[in-house]
Amino acid sequence: MQNLIPLTLAFLIAAGIIVIGCFYLASPERMTGSFGLKPPASDADTRAWLRLKGIRDVASGLVVLAMMLTADRRLVGIVLLVEAVIPFGDMSIILGSGGQKATAFSVHGVTCAVMLVAGLFLIHAI
Repeated sequence: MQNLIPLTLAFLIAAGIIVIGCFYLASPERMTGSFGLKPPASDADTRAWLRLKGIRDVASGLVVLAMMLTADRRLVGIVLLVEAVIPFGDMSIILGSGGQKATAFSVHGVTCAVMLVAGLFLIHAI
C-alpha cells in the first residue's frame, strides 16, 4: 500500500509524457506554444525538430512503463530520478532563454519535483 501512491504517480507521469509525445509527433504545429519558448517558424524543418521532442517523450515514458512491468519498485524509482533531469533541463533552458517563467516552473518544474519525490519514495519505501 505504501508504494501505491508513488507507483501511481510514476504511471501517470509516464502515460502523460507518452500522450504529449504523441501530440508532438502527430501535430507539432499545435504544440509549439505549450513548451514555454517563443514558437519557432512554422516550416518543415521546425516540424521535424518538434517531432524529435515527441520521440524523446514517448521513449522516456515507455522506459518508465517497461521498468514498472519488469523491475522492482527501487529500479522504477532510480529511473524516475534519472529521467527527472529532462524536465529540469527543459525548465533551465526555458529560463535561460528568456521563455515563459510560468510555464517553466508550473509545467517542467512541477514535473521534475513530482518525479523526484515519487522516485525517492520508491527507492526508500520499506
